[in-house]
Amino acid sequence: MNKNSIDENKAIQDGLERFLEEELGGGTQSSQPQMVIKPQYKPQETWDEVYEEEDFEEETFEDEVYRGMGRNSRKHSKSRKESYNKAVPDKVRRPKGTRGKRKVKKNKQPQKKSKWKKVLIVLLLIVIAVFIWWYMTVGKVYKEMNYEKTSGLSSEPMKQDGVTNVLLIGNDSRDNGEDGRSDAMILVSISNETETIHMTSLLRDMYVEIPGHDGNRLNAAYAYGGPSLLCETIEQNFGIEVNRYVLVNFQAFASLVDAVGGIDLEVTNEEVQWINAYLNEYNLLEGKEMTTDYLDASLSGEIHLNGPQALAYSRNRYIGTDFGRTERQRKVLNAVIKKLPIAFATNRNELIEELFPNLTTNLTQAEVFRLSMDAGKLFSYEILQTVIPAEGTYSNASIRGMSVLEVDFEANKAIIRKEIYGKEEK
Repeated sequence: MNKNSIDENKAIQDGLERFLEEELGGGTQSSQPQMVIKPQYKPQETWDEVYEEEDFEEETFEDEVYRGMGRNSRKHSKSRKESYNKAVPDKVRRPKGTRGKRKVKKNKQPQKKSKWKKVLIVLLLIVIAVFIWWYMTVGKVYKEMNYEKTSGLSSEPMKQDGVTNVLLIGNDSRDNGEDGRSDAMILVSISNETETIHMTSLLRDMYVEIPGHDGNRLNAAYAYGGPSLLCETIEQNFGIEVNRYVLVNFQAFASLVDAVGGIDLEVTNEEVQWINAYLNEYNLLEGKEMTTDYLDASLSGEIHLNGPQALAYSRNRYIGTDFGRTERQRKVLNAVIKKLPIAFATNRNELIEELFPNLTTNLTQAEVFRLSMDAGKLFSYEILQTVIPAEGTYSNASIRGMSVLEVDFEANKAIIRKEIYGKEEK
């Protein structure tokens, strides 16, 4: 190697040593510079928009610089600080006065969930308040009714095969109780599956087998053993379970019609004559003037009837025999049901005070409450009417001197199953 080459190499070596002395604090030890990692950031966001403060152990600026860039000497910390400032943009550099703090990403999602949680809590409280108010209202109504415990019937479930059967019994008693005859028997069947309410009139002159007694008219079962025996007789002869009943006397029927503001019905002139005739008996029993509530004898067509007039209209069995009478009863009941929602909202006190004290039932308070909870949808159900025995399934007969209806029970069982349960007999 010539002198020029030696001098050139020495110059290079001297230059390297000076570089190491300046950069590494004397060059007495070798060190590999570490990579500076630029922090990630979104240019469009400021420091406060992206981060929020969180406490951590305090460290100095120089400690952070050396930790991030490699600590070999503090001699050139000023130059390294300048390098750090060039590497880290102003927008994400720690603001002054925040030593000992660091910023973490904000999370706004819990705040949104918290708002929805508060709304749900308020709604839940409203629902609970309405539920309690309604339960107390039903309780008040139920206390006005006359509860009659029937261990044999009440032990059975109220709803069977998706249908709730309640027997409405209209008797000619003027006081609460089971004296008098069962002047009307209407089976009300509520089907949640078909969304229908069937009103089935059971003619009182049907000749049936009465458990524990000889064969007789259907209404004789009520005279022998009250509502319990009547329900048992219906089940034995027609194969349909009836475990709940509501007993309605004359006064309750008239009060119900008056409580809904009366009803409008198509009435023939002949029916008007019989309404006045039946009013004679009713007014006599009530101690009123004989002509009280009389209709104009020339009237016909759509007529507004009050309670006593509607009762007289539904008791008439001289036009259309017992079939016509039960049809009129269903017409009155149907007209009342349609007006009940408005009447309960506008005339609730009269309904409670005048109607319910005249009702006797074996429905428990819990069962009445369950039925009331379905009231909203029940008023939207289709109301269907039928009569048993059906046309062509009976014949007139005289048994032991009684004019009765001999019934084809198998045919009527099939009709009831199809009408109420929507099932064909196999």
